[in-house]
Amino acid sequence: MGPVDDTFGLSKEFYQLCLDTTPKQLGNQSPVSITSTLTSPTTRTLVKLGINEGSAANSSRLTDHYPDAFTDFHGTPSGAPCIFKTGPAWPKPKGPEAQPYVRELRAVNGHPITKFWPNIRANIGKCLTSRRIKWSSVDAIGFANAGEKKPFCPLLVWLGVLPNTLPFKDAKAAAEYIKGAILSQTGFPGIEVAFRESEATLSVRGPKLLSLDPLLHPVPGFRKPFTPTLGLSIAPLKTPHYEGTGGLFFRLRNDQNSVVLLTAAHVARPPTVYPNLGMTHGENSQPREEIVALGNKGYQDATNAIVTQIGTLIRTSDVWESKITRLRQLTNHGENPEATKRLKEAQQEMDKVKRTIESLDELHSNVTKLMTNPNQRIVGFVLHADPIGVSNDGYMHDWAFIALSEKIDWHSFKGNKIWVGEDLDFGGLMFPHPNDRAAYRIPEDGLLQVLGVVPENEMRHPQQLNVHGDKALPVIKNGMATGTTVGWLNSLESLVRYYPSYAGGPGNKFTAVEVTIVPYGSSRGAFSAKGDSGAVILGRDGRIVALLTGGGGLTDATDVTYGTPYCKLERHIKNVYPSCHLYPVVN
Repeated sequence: MGPVDDTFGLSKEFYQLCLDTTPKQLGNQSPVSITSTLTSPTTRTLVKLGINEGSAANSSRLTDHYPDAFTDFHGTPSGAPCIFKTGPAWPKPKGPEAQPYVRELRAVNGHPITKFWPNIRANIGKCLTSRRIKWSSVDAIGFANAGEKKPFCPLLVWLGVLPNTLPFKDAKAAAEYIKGAILSQTGFPGIEVAFRESEATLSVRGPKLLSLDPLLHPVPGFRKPFTPTLGLSIAPLKTPHYEGTGGLFFRLRNDQNSVVLLTAAHVARPPTVYPNLGMTHGENSQPREEIVALGNKGYQDATNAIVTQIGTLIRTSDVWESKITRLRQLTNHGENPEATKRLKEAQQEMDKVKRTIESLDELHSNVTKLMTNPNQRIVGFVLHADPIGVSNDGYMHDWAFIALSEKIDWHSFKGNKIWVGEDLDFGGLMFPHPNDRAAYRIPEDGLLQVLGVVPENEMRHPQQLNVHGDKALPVIKNGMATGTTVGWLNSLESLVRYYPSYAGGPGNKFTAVEVTIVPYGSSRGAFSAKGDSGAVILGRDGRIVALLTGGGGLTDATDVTYGTPYCKLERHIKNVYPSCHLYPVVN
């Protein structure tokens, strides 16, 4: 290969940096997701436990009493261990070399328990509280072995408790009571109950922003983090290590100067930094709590992804150069038509690699020159943040509006379009059954238009089909931590207990009803992780399902994702800003 600058136009130092940067395994399911998450070090207090992980003492703490502690839920995103489960043991492979089954969480839809579940869920919460159990969630989830069509457990009452807080005997007594005195007396004696260790967490983590037009811009997946395209990665300027996601654009009035971004309140004002009192920005003299696009880790990961991809393409170019050299030798001055044809194809591929490297290098130069300092990435300020808590109807309210600045190029602004990417098999994932493709539509240029709201009744009784022909509701989101991911809405909502700490002292624990999203399947990883809070969760047709608020699990990856149903949240937003409305569709 000739001088570096002659080949790709890269400096020798940057060329070597690209080759030395190794691809980072993000552990998520998106082929175009190029950021990972970072939360405050003070929130990273849990250690993942698994079959081959954790100390022997930590493992035996559970397995001495319940041998299946690490096999019952093996393969779930956070590796949540089981403390106790009622009923017969779940199937396990036999033999000394047998590997545990990989379990998949399955959404529960159309179950006879549906209309009774709100009361059952509330009674279970009261039972756990009366026993002084430090519980984190009351979930109702199905379980299957990876790759199998039907779940071997169509519904399990899956109870989360804080790690190292519930002895086996107490778990056994509580589970058996719930099964015998609550489920059986309501008419569901065959439903089993299990306790697992899990913590419900709130998932936080200059020039104009770039525009994004996938039809015109090369490398759109790498460009997206530096644009206002949803989900927009955001963080407070004062604490850029707390990162989250912007979910939806609103107008407070009908003029362009009143555009705001909806996110979670704990993203705009992290609980460990601000008292949970809420705020509304008033007079112009009031100091602004400014918000930046891309926090520390988001910016680092987005720029590193560009460097990594350039390094990958440089190595790819070596392969094409070798092919071109060998094909030239075979062409015999044009007398070998097949070799000549293949040579032309190889040269075209090589040219494509060079053009892509040039585009990535130009993008990297722009964002490192103009966006390195967080002050250069300020996109607005906190206009309003509601106190985090529970509404009168029992649902979580955790929302804030960010007033946007002139950093948005309104002439190229796409509005409420979510980046789902051009490499995602949207049709296969969101329309998996051949009898459910009447409304089949692929998002144009990898952007899914937000349009409408999924009503409460449809969330409890979905009308779409999964690959097995069962009624289900596939969902999609784009978040700061895991990028574009897909999952399934669970029609049985969860009861979630949070134990937050607020600035100035510990906060009061509170319990809220939230919608539950389970992963699409074991091969696609978790639906969300810390840093995705504030992202909007959509149906395949762009209708709004929920605002993502947190998740349950033992690591940054979550087994289940929680959110506030938008049909409930919208009422609270309208109470504060009666004239606000979703940003109009941009054609």
